[in-house]
This record gives sequence, structure tokens and C-alpha cells, in this order.
Amino acid sequence: MHGDEDVVAPLLATWDPDDLWDGEDTLKPIAARFGLAALPMLLRAVPRQPSALAPLFLPFVDADVARHMADWAVRLKSTASTARAWFARHGVAAAPLLVPAAVGKAGAARNAAEQALTSIATTHGDEVVRVAARAYGPQAAAAVDELLAADPLERALPARMPVLPGWAEPSVLPQVMVRSGGALPVAAVRNALMMLALSKPGEVYPGVAALTGTAESASLAEFAWALFEQWRMENMPAKESWALHALGLLGDDETVRRLTPVIRSWPGESAHHRAVEGLDVLAAIGSDVALLHLHGISQRVKFKGLKVRAGEKIAEVAAGLGLTGEQLSDRLVPDLGLDADGSTVIDYGPRSFMVGFDEQLRPYVLDGDGKRRKDLPKPGARDDAELAPAERKRFMALKKDVRTIASDQVRRLEAAMVTGRSWTAQEFQELFVGHPLLWHLVRRLVWLSDLEDGTRSAFRVAEDRTFADAEDDVFVLADDATVRLAHPLHLGDELAAWSELFADYEILQPFPQLGRGVLALSEKETDEYRLTRFEGLKVPIGKVLGLQRRGWERGVPQDAGVERWISKRLSDNCYLVIALDPGIAVGVVDMFPDQTLETVWLDTRPDDHWRRGEYQHRFTGLDAVTVSEFLNDLAELTEDVAS
Repeated sequence: MHGDEDVVAPLLATWDPDDLWDGEDTLKPIAARFGLAALPMLLRAVPRQPSALAPLFLPFVDADVARHMADWAVRLKSTASTARAWFARHGVAAAPLLVPAAVGKAGAARNAAEQALTSIATTHGDEVVRVAARAYGPQAAAAVDELLAADPLERALPARMPVLPGWAEPSVLPQVMVRSGGALPVAAVRNALMMLALSKPGEVYPGVAALTGTAESASLAEFAWALFEQWRMENMPAKESWALHALGLLGDDETVRRLTPVIRSWPGESAHHRAVEGLDVLAAIGSDVALLHLHGISQRVKFKGLKVRAGEKIAEVAAGLGLTGEQLSDRLVPDLGLDADGSTVIDYGPRSFMVGFDEQLRPYVLDGDGKRRKDLPKPGARDDAELAPAERKRFMALKKDVRTIASDQVRRLEAAMVTGRSWTAQEFQELFVGHPLLWHLVRRLVWLSDLEDGTRSAFRVAEDRTFADAEDDVFVLADDATVRLAHPLHLGDELAAWSELFADYEILQPFPQLGRGVLALSEKETDEYRLTRFEGLKVPIGKVLGLQRRGWERGVPQDAGVERWISKRLSDNCYLVIALDPGIAVGVVDMFPDQTLETVWLDTRPDDHWRRGEYQHRFTGLDAVTVSEFLNDLAELTEDVAS
């Protein structure tokens, strides 16, 4: 992984690793770094443990990979979902690779290729497969035409039909209402359940499209949720996990709000695999609210494995749109139907209320006289019997969504200030200033405009969405400027003026910006790789765990399941690492209530200090903002602690 590329790449052609313990984690970065050069090695290693290693094939389009995926899709339950994901991603390119086997000698390979082509046709359309077959001549084209001639609903049926469990009984589930009026009869509901049981992630039974086109979407969402709850009460049997994935086919934004807390809790209930499947469901629903909650899990969840997988899902969606994960997140913040000023009216009929938001995006309610209320009142006897309950329900959903957005966006903006992330002037105007919700945060912060000639200017967003400088004069943002959040170190002599201006206007900031502490290394420390002044200090475990809120990551469990270090990424290959004694016990974090900071040092990757001998970084190479931020972290960690 860390060797010279010119030396390592040729060796991959013949390397035949036989120790595949932790193979996916070990070989994934190799595949990512060397790409096609790693494929010969993977073709030797992955088939030895397809259940564990099949995901390593996901980026590759190759004839041998296609044949393996076709085989595993029908033969191995443990790899079927990975194979379906591969065909969903690469189906158009994979079809020509499978035609020879599909029209070749009868046997297992032919059956697997035929099923794979059928799956590709279902996902990407029959014509994709027909075009691939025609390239091999008229006989191959005729054979594939015959394969595809069967009714799509029939050819998608497996050799053995699933048996519906007793708990999936229409009589205990909500009625499915039809768009044209009335409800589906019991026999039709049983058929609907069978279609859901036949569907798999990435391979939905074709009849489901007819179901969603016939029934009311809200009714289907309630039906799917009730089915999911029945499955949970039966202790979530693995063979009926289709009840979970049905939420991805029939769910809506309310489903997302209900499911997200369940997904977050599953890893703590020894159901990590279910939680990962839940991420697939959120991605399948795919609405802005679903992706918002998915991003929230990727940023704020205590279970590291789930957090990483959620990040991968977001990256997968973003890549499909040609964006980075952060760029997608910028574009996912929903406006929630708010007016341009970030407010909305809740109409009870005879009376109405205006809902707005403060600097932390906490909602407040004003009655018809403009008097501030503690909360939205419940509908009364004089209110509209249908309108008022519906409007109150909308308000409750709005509060939940804004609560999710608030913590996520405040954290993202603070992280953007620390890392120096920037936007174009157009992105800043459209995604932040023009957003009815985010502008509540944006106008309480100081921003920087950077031009190509090196000119830097600080400004704020005024209440009327115009821009102003520290003297409160109008500021014009150039079209070719890049915009980022100001750190106190960027403001220099203007910091005092900005602080006074915000105090005069009584502007409360969503996170510490102007009043943020600024620290620096001593002259002696700048040319070192260790911070000895923090070493040997004993701190409570709660303070160590609190570093995670500031971007620190706990180490990989070592012997006896103890995490021996915690680290913060400062750049692509530079980490600040703290070696802990005795370390954090996984699953029982309070087993060792006090932790000694053995060593605090810079390294190319987080690891156990005593197994590393070379240090390529010195503090002198880091920018002042990065230094100030990690020194603040360490100061807070060791506050009131004596060595």
C-alpha cells in the first residue's frame, strides 16, 4: 500500500496472496490505488472467499469478473446482493461479456449467464441485451431474442417461489387504497406481498411498477411500514428481509423519519448487517429528505462501521451526479416549503400562526397578534376539523426535519471554516444566501471573498440579503470570487471591528467564530513532531470521547478489543495521534475511566506509536488555523488537569 508504485505495480501481476484474513479491508486500498493493475491478483484471491471478498470486484468490468458474478448470483446467497449491485452498475457494459456463455454449451455456466442477461434486461431494458447479442452474429441474436421473448413478469419468476410467512397477512395490515377509488381486494394484496417477496435490492420484480402506479403512494407507505413492523416483531428473520427492502420501494419521507432512528440503534443491538441494509433502503427511497438523513448518519453516529458505510452510500450517489459528497450535501438541504424569508404560516382556519427560526434553527411561533408563543397550540373546538390537525402534523414534521438539518448544517459550516472549504460566488448565492432556511445561519457569520489577484475581503450577509463590510458599507461580491468562512486568524486587525458590529446588532452566532480562541505553538515546538507538554497527563475517558465531536477518530481495536490511540486528520497523509494508556475498551468505554496521554505526535497515518520509527512531518509545515484548532482541542481535553 505504501510502496513505490513503479516497484509494486509489476509484482501485482504474479502476487498470489493465500492469507486472506481481513482480506476486504486489506485489499480494498490496493485495488483503489492500482486499479486494473491489481485485477490479476484479485482474480486469484477473490474466488477463494467470494462471500467475504466479492465486493472487491465492484469497480471492475471484465469478462472473468462477469462470469464470476453471474455464477455467484445464482449459486451463493452470501454474494447474491453484491452480484446484483455489480449488474445494476455495469449491466450495459457486462451484457456483451456474457452473451457467449448464454448461447454456448448447456450447463451451469449457460444457465447463470442467461439469468444474468435477463436481470440486465429487467434493469436496463431488453434492447441493451439485444444489441450486445447482434454483435456476435444472427444465431446468437436469435437465441437471445428467444430468451427475452418470455413475458417479463414470467421470466422474472424464480424456479422456486417463496412462501409468504404467516405474519404477512393482509387482514392485519392497513388497506391499500387505489387512486381511482376504493381499496385493493385481499387477493390482490396477497399478490402485492408476493411481488415484494420476489424483489431484491437492485432487482425489483417488474409487477411492483404496476402496483405503485395503481395505488395511492401514502397508502402504500403506511402498508409497507406496517409490514416492516410485523417483521420486526418476529425478530427480523433474515429470509424475510424483503419486508425491510419493501420500504425502499414503497416508502416516503415519513418512512425516512421513522426508519432513521431504528437504523441508528441497530448496531448497538448486534444488528449491524440490518443497519447497513437500512442505508440501502434510504438510498432507494432517494428523496432529498432520505439523502439528508443518510448524510446525517455518515456524519453523526457513534458506530464507526455504520458511519463509514453511510459515507460510501453518499459518495456513490454523488458520483452518479458528478459531484463530491460535500457538494451533494450542499444541494440536498430541503427548503421544506418555507417562504423566501425562511418562515411559514400554519393555518387552523379561524386562526393562523407564523413559524420562524432563530440562529440555531430552533423554531418559534407567533400568533395572529405577533405575540411569541412557547409552542404551536393543539387544535381547538373552533378550529377547522380537517385543516387544523393536518397543519399541526405538518408543523411536527417540519420541526423534526429542521432539527436534523440544524445540527448537521451548523457542524458542516464550522468544519468548512476550519478546513478552508470554499464555494464559487454563484454557489454561495444559490445554495446559502438564497436558501430559505440556511440563510438564518449564513447571515450570522463573517465570510471572505477571495479574488485571483490575491485580494481578500471580509463581509457579512445583511437582513435584506445584501452584503456589507466591517464598516457596514455595501459590499459587492465579484462574480469570479470564491467564498469561504472567515477564521479569526484571517481577519487580523478587523476582528475587533467585526466583533463590535455583531455586538451592536445583537447578532448571535450559530457556533464560535469571532470569539473563537486562537492558539499557537511555542518557537521550540514548531520544528518538532511531538507535543511533549501534553504527554503524561491523565484525563477522564469522557473528555477523550468528546474529541470525536471535533473530528477525531478512535483507533482500530488491538488485542483484547482495546483502542490504543485517537487521531485527527490534518491533511491527506498527516495525522495528529494521541497514544492512550490503557486505551478505550470497545463496547465498555467506561471500563478504564482515566486515560494517560502517553505520546502526542504527527504521523503519516494513525497507528500505535511504539511500532513506528520514522516521522516525516513537523509542525512547522502546518498552517496557523490547523495548529490553532488542534491546540484548542488539546487545551479543552487537558483543562484543569495536572501532570
